[in-house]
Amino acid sequence: MKRDQAWEIVCEFVKSDSLRKHMLAVEACVAAYARRNGADEEQWAVAALLHDFDWEIHPNLPDHPIKGEPILAERGVSEEIRRAILSHADFTGVPRVSGLEKTLFACDELAGFLTACSYVKPSRSIHEVETASVKKKLKDKAFARAVNRDDILNGAAQLGVDLDQHISFCIEAMRARAAELGLAGNPA
Repeated sequence: MKRDQAWEIVCEFVKSDSLRKHMLAVEACVAAYARRNGADEEQWAVAALLHDFDWEIHPNLPDHPIKGEPILAERGVSEEIRRAILSHADFTGVPRVSGLEKTLFACDELAGFLTACSYVKPSRSIHEVETASVKKKLKDKAFARAVNRDDILNGAAQLGVDLDQHISFCIEAMRARAAELGLAGNPA
């Protein structure tokens, strides 16, 4: 499946602009890791784009992503991508084995957290977000409380990447696509 085909599926099933931007943010991070690791960037981008495609139609766990997987199979999404999407949720019982699976899991919650960190900056820009401030916010349980901190910590560990390096890498990946993510900042 090509990225543009995946985006068509996203647009068909996801009406929320914020959810679409989350999926794009995860894609930015995952695709950057694919480039760095010499992996198939388009395949990894497709998995990241589609990872939450069924959230609006299956908003209750464990329906998401389990009930979405057959829809993706019908649309011709490869088993490797479907497996990565299933593995991004611990309760599916699908272990994270491949680089794609580990990277998708590691980037999902962190991308959401970095977006939240951007929104509290004066300009609402990812360009103002720094690793040290992200780590400080991670300790504040009241901030972005829906974000699972354990998933962020475990994701970096499963990737075998230092948490600071992982945060910095994802910040840079999201900065490269800040305008598309709605994180370029407000004009002064």
